[in-house]
Amino acid sequence: MDIRRISPDYAVSPQIEPEDIPAIAEAGFATVLCNRPDEEVPAELQAETLRIAAEAAGLRFATNPVTHQGLNREIIDRQMQVLDSSDGPVLAYCASGTRSSIVWSLGQVGRQGTDEIIAATAKAGYDLERLRPQLEALREDEGEDDAAPEE
Repeated sequence: MDIRRISPDYAVSPQIEPEDIPAIAEAGFATVLCNRPDEEVPAELQAETLRIAAEAAGLRFATNPVTHQGLNREIIDRQMQVLDSSDGPVLAYCASGTRSSIVWSLGQVGRQGTDEIIAATAKAGYDLERLRPQLEALREDEGEDDAAPEE
């Protein structure tokens, strides 16, 4: 299992297996978020199998299947809703962790500056510099500058 922290409350991983769940719980995660469509994996790695294992370990489990062709605002909003409603850190997984990193990055627009978002994913081993134009376009669509919102 290759867990990579992007922020204190969010980490990503390539595909997990049911036997990984105890270690995920022990690592302090409260929620497991599946970003991988069931069509990509065999039955033993599908979301329902992992949900059963996660819930048996006392973890919350959520699904938000992401495909590159189907990535839209609804998926981004759902990702952030799961993150915001979790009682602790979230571990999101997909095939490699990249999709989970991309959806998180898009959801951070308005919460962090573009440079901060790209730096956070780079530190975790995901070079999302190519996402900069989309992040900046989203920021412009929301009428924001590149600074994080004031609190």
